[in-house]
Amino acid sequence: MPESSSSSSRSLELAQAAAQVAVELQGEDVVILDMRDQTTWFDYFVLATGTSRRQLHAMSEEIDHKLEDEMGDQRMGIEGYRESRWIVLDYGTVVIHLFDEETRRYYSLETLWGDARQVPVRALSSKRTS
Repeated sequence: MPESSSSSSRSLELAQAAAQVAVELQGEDVVILDMRDQTTWFDYFVLATGTSRRQLHAMSEEIDHKLEDEMGDQRMGIEGYRESRWIVLDYGTVVIHLFDEETRRYYSLETLWGDARQVPVRALSSKRTS
């Protein structure tokens, strides 16, 4: 059954918000993959690489804050937080993958899901004031 337009646009809004948080926290290689033509289980993947356990935890926690507290969505599950090599945040229609560099290279989700269209991550005006 085709996804409704409003549901799909809400999914994209959540994916963009998660990607923006990752960019703001200096996540590397932040990518949004449009998965709607590949599977009916979810609409978008958000992928980001962190350089440390602390950074991966910060991205995970801030994405949760943004999507749950500010946007009113509900996370369905989380995996990998303790190990911190690959944290998966499941928001139903959006699945966020936060990797360390080695794990991202090993699993290469962009290659595995090579037919998925990449969605541009919105440009951010994240100039910080001191």
